[in-house]
Amino acid sequence: MSTSPNTGSVAFDLAKIRADFPILGREVHKKPLIYFDNAATTQKPKVVIDALVDYYSNLNSNVHRGVHYLSQEATRAFEEVRKQISVFLNARYCHEIIYTRGCTESINLVAFSWGRASLNPGDEVLISALEHHSNIVPWQMICAEKGAVLRVCPILEDGALDMNAFVSMLGPKTRLTAITHISNTLGTINPVKEITRLAHQNGTLVLIDGAQALSHLKVDVQEIGCDFYTFSAHKVYGPMGIGGLYGREEILNAMPPWQGGGEMIKSVTFEKTTYNELPFKFEAGTPNVGDVLGFGAALKYISQLGMDEIAAREHELLNYATHRMQADADIKIIGNAPEKASLISFMIGNIHPYDAGTIFDQLGIAVRTGTHCTQPLMDYYGIPGTIRASFAFYNTREEIDQLMDAIAKVKQLFL
Repeated sequence: MSTSPNTGSVAFDLAKIRADFPILGREVHKKPLIYFDNAATTQKPKVVIDALVDYYSNLNSNVHRGVHYLSQEATRAFEEVRKQISVFLNARYCHEIIYTRGCTESINLVAFSWGRASLNPGDEVLISALEHHSNIVPWQMICAEKGAVLRVCPILEDGALDMNAFVSMLGPKTRLTAITHISNTLGTINPVKEITRLAHQNGTLVLIDGAQALSHLKVDVQEIGCDFYTFSAHKVYGPMGIGGLYGREEILNAMPPWQGGGEMIKSVTFEKTTYNELPFKFEAGTPNVGDVLGFGAALKYISQLGMDEIAAREHELLNYATHRMQADADIKIIGNAPEKASLISFMIGNIHPYDAGTIFDQLGIAVRTGTHCTQPLMDYYGIPGTIRASFAFYNTREEIDQLMDAIAKVKQLFL
């Protein structure tokens, strides 16, 4: 495949790729859509949309519960995606993959199953100052319930995790550390393999919040060595409302069910219930079959593009945007960790992020403004929020140039 001079260094047929995403061809406020809100949710290729339509048009049936053809076929497809996810993450076994609604539900599952069974008064859960509210609030809730202590590892000024502080905070009472793989606000890529090694040396379990990671880089849960890894399909070009939890088999087997109902049982009497084996023990109720199949289509799509190629292209876009913004004295980038994914949080002088975002929207540019569900992180920097531009492989240098033109218009209006 060839590239034009402005499409970057990776051998992407960018025009063909962009054509795979129907929404990229629409207009907003009579302007061509420029979508820089990929950290909030990625857009969906037509193969994902087609997978959803095909399921509801030709295969719609409940799984695991019927002997008829549609149920058998739906079950086969549903479980094939579980195998696909296990290969994508390099899990040892496909039954280590639990379907959930996404990262938030996965973290809550661990907090209220493992945490309720394992935490005692005085035990500690260690998180970081980078965390999304979804990796803060569940731990606050279970710590309050169990009398445990939530501790927060600080970060350095550039947004990198303070690894010296992390080591010092690991102690005999640290039962679990829950750390984001990639910050949704700063783009910081945490050294999760080293974090896991240090935690395990201390006898501490590790949960990695992978919400932002799967779309940007290869994730190998065995290489990382973590005990839990969470993921959401909509962050990786799949449907909303579906995701999952990877957990090590022996830990999941020891955890009690989180929710009760159909599918998670082997037998029920009014006196006693016998629970199902993995992964079904944690999958109560009718599953989201159609969106699971859409997730499988998304993973196949990005696997065919190649995660190394995606990472290289996004890194080129990040470098280009960073270079353009650093040349403007009125722009302050928040977070310059040595290892970053393809997003930039920034401020324009003393202009409120919401005001800037509103102007961008009128010019057809979608960015995110505010605290990005990381209010404690904003408090650390002493700011009300940021403008966040997050890039995907289907974005272009030309779109970044138009963002810079929009910033110039904002400055004319407010500075």
